[in-house]
Amino acid sequence: MIDKVADSIEAALGNVADGSVVLLSGFGDAGMAHRLIEGLVAQGARDLTVVCNNAGAGETGLAALLKAGRVRKMICSFPRTATSYVFDGLYRAGRVELELVPQGTLAERIRAAGAGIGGFFSRTTFGTPLAEGKEVRVIDGENFVFERPLHGDLALIGADRADRWGNVVYRKAARNFGPVMACAATRTIVSVNEIVPLGALDPEHVMTPGIFVDQVVHVPRALNVPGALQ
Repeated sequence: MIDKVADSIEAALGNVADGSVVLLSGFGDAGMAHRLIEGLVAQGARDLTVVCNNAGAGETGLAALLKAGRVRKMICSFPRTATSYVFDGLYRAGRVELELVPQGTLAERIRAAGAGIGGFFSRTTFGTPLAEGKEVRVIDGENFVFERPLHGDLALIGADRADRWGNVVYRKAARNFGPVMACAATRTIVSVNEIVPLGALDPEHVMTPGIFVDQVVHVPRALNVPGALQ
């Protein structure tokens, strides 16, 4: 019998290796698996490369992972916000690396990894420092920069509902990077507000099929917000 529901966050994250590339879904707090990230802090893996839209906020979730000194490199689109002071301080002190990637390019690099595409050409970064060291090609008179796929060893994704087979439904804007990250990672763990019986999910609403999910963790909605366990 297929049952991908983990007994606990600790059980799901028990064997994350040092040096892993970790994909974190989320656009701000929407779709971010806060409890899974806090579980990763407790698990203890180090020298991580984290791929996320932003670089954390306040001192919870991703910011807590950064503050604990577990992250070697951030790959993101928006490293600075009004409350991203943890990353800002670490970066200025030379304690964390940063690879800045435009948001559309970030999403497409992750999607390319999941689709088995060897790379793609984009105009976005041409003529900027972000294009340094990359192949440039002229296509139909326009300059394009070659971008490589972005694979992950682990994806931690926040969603709304799932069944025991790992079929996942998102809620509104929380969908964001979740579907492409699930496809691009060797191992995917999804935090959901509710586990539903088989057959309860409308197949037309399933945006991440169970074939891309390794484990599902039930985290009630009230607990999957920043600082809920403080």
